[in-house]
Amino acid sequence: MTASQAGFRAALVAALPGLRRYATGLTGNRDAADELVQDCLERALRAADTLERPERMGAWLRRILHNLFIDEVRRRRGTGWPVDLASIENDISWSASPAESEVRELVRAVQGLSLEHRQVVLLVGVEGLSYREVAAELGVPVGTVMSRLARGRERLRAVLAGASPGPGSRAEAEGGA
Repeated sequence: MTASQAGFRAALVAALPGLRRYATGLTGNRDAADELVQDCLERALRAADTLERPERMGAWLRRILHNLFIDEVRRRRGTGWPVDLASIENDISWSASPAESEVRELVRAVQGLSLEHRQVVLLVGVEGLSYREVAAELGVPVGTVMSRLARGRERLRAVLAGASPGPGSRAEAEGGA
């Protein structure tokens, strides 16, 4: 194994916790997230020579994971992934230690967001990426990231306050009400 291969694999291993958090946030199911991460790693290892900027490996891996997720969503159209709230509560680390019921409520609220809003909330709020980094990763303007984040946060506030999530909820984004 060459030094560059060893460096690639070390960077891949270092990216795993964030990749798994992102996959869990997207799918809402630990088992589905693990499968998604595994598929992502397999694809990344096969395409290692296509990584142009090693310092951007995290973004490259999240892009692969996101594309795999979208492919799976299209395949599962109408069925979706079952949400296993009990298994993901401990996967998402928050800065505060709220009561167990509050964590469940927050996880449910995040899962209720549309895919576009959930992605931005997870990438900015959980992974700590800048608006510019999220915009580059998702291929959208910074203003779109800011708008999606503001709307996602507003929907979270509404759901957590007991109000209806309003337009742009997951049901609407998936062709529902």
